[in-house]
Amino acid sequence: MRKGKNLSKDILLPVSNSNHRIIIPLYIPAEDGYYKDAFTIFSYCLSSLHKTSFSNIKVSVISNGCCHSVNNKLFQFQEEQLIDELIIEKENVGKINSILKALRTAEERLITITDADVLFDNNWEEEVLAVFKAFPKAGAVSPVPVFRTHFRLTSNIWFNYLFSSRLKFRPVKDPESMTLFANSIGWPWLDIKYKDVIATIKSKDDTVAVLGSSHFVCTYKKEVFSKMPKNNSIYKLGGDSEYLYTDLPVLKMGGYRLATYGNYAFHLGNILEDWMTEKLGTLKEKKINKIINTPLKVLKPKPLYCFFTEKIFRKIFYNRFIKNWVLRYKGLTNDQIKNF
Repeated sequence: MRKGKNLSKDILLPVSNSNHRIIIPLYIPAEDGYYKDAFTIFSYCLSSLHKTSFSNIKVSVISNGCCHSVNNKLFQFQEEQLIDELIIEKENVGKINSILKALRTAEERLITITDADVLFDNNWEEEVLAVFKAFPKAGAVSPVPVFRTHFRLTSNIWFNYLFSSRLKFRPVKDPESMTLFANSIGWPWLDIKYKDVIATIKSKDDTVAVLGSSHFVCTYKKEVFSKMPKNNSIYKLGGDSEYLYTDLPVLKMGGYRLATYGNYAFHLGNILEDWMTEKLGTLKEKKINKIINTPLKVLKPKPLYCFFTEKIFRKIFYNRFIKNWVLRYKGLTNDQIKNF
């Protein structure tokens, strides 16, 4: 039996006061062993986001098969308004599929997908937005330039800038941050050959961006996800899931995959180290602007352009002799070319 009137009926939803959604998939099945520091590291991620973001971000966290104790802490974070949307999955549904839970209903202009072990640095959001504004064709921008991404799904950039002086190899702006990234994925050190120069493009207003973007943290224009598969991923982790759901959609929209020239976030891994705590303490609290003014170019599907750059041009470009000529033309020495 129904009695009375539902007060929500025919009431319009309020206009969102945010243009930037942050999506964080979280998998902590236990709080010991490999995962003993995982929740503390995630708390650093969440805290750094709120300290350093200058817009009124909305944070979605998907608990993807986390243990009961972790879920209880997540509820507490939501009570403290550190999490706007909390989705609890009892079983591990896969990294991409957990992301899709929030992504398919997100309406914000910019969407950042980040691993839970990322520490955001001062000015990360401003720098990412600056790249989007400087390069209208940018579809994905990471706040972390990673070594050797310049040929990874960047054929459309090479095609457009092949004979332009705006694309060239420049010195790495923050080589030590690249070393920290290498450490976070289990490399004990990073040879100088990986952090001496990096492929970049410069805009007309002199903004410099790095070719290629990482998966562990990246900001996307919302429209690129209109080209992701309609079905869920068949993988829990890895396979071609990130390529199909986050990489290829950018290319299908004719978008560039870029990174900031400077380093504005850190991949932490699963072990808490002193420098991470010290870095968190240096972050400056930002004054929040309710909505980012984002008059960014809207990308539209370009299937023929994507086919040509990724299938035809890429095949020609990857010829060893042609690639070596291009690398030399873009500023590398013969010794550097041997390492590329």
